Amino acid sequence: MKTVLVSAVALIDADGRVLLAQRPAGKSMAGLWEFPGGKVEQGETPEQALIRELQEELGINTWQSCLAPLTFASHSYDDFHLLMPLFACRKWEGIPTPQEGQTLEWARPNALKNYPMPPADIPLIPILRDWL
Repeated sequence: MKTVLVSAVALIDADGRVLLAQRPAGKSMAGLWEFPGGKVEQGETPEQALIRELQEELGINTWQSCLAPLTFASHSYDDFHLLMPLFACRKWEGIPTPQEGQTLEWARPNALKNYPMPPADIPLIPILRDWL
């Protein structure tokens, strides 16, 4: 089974809320909420991929020094295995704005469980909630 490396981030605002993105129609798992991020391309580190994805998906800039490793997800789907480091980030430049048709929402840590998420993301919720 192929392993896919995806990097994700919990963007945390000054009020302690976490940014979630809803997968747009036409994508796999459309309508589910997830932490922003994306696939790590050949030759990239997870941090480099996340910086690139945040620029592409949300129009914001951050730096490797602002990405704190928090936890990771390891989950088998039908046709691949997902390995996803989750970073925490409290400092970035710009205002997160959807660039790829997704819906964005700031959520309180205790409310994260109320958002339908992909199976790989669900075990991250209590870890993130307890950490915040």
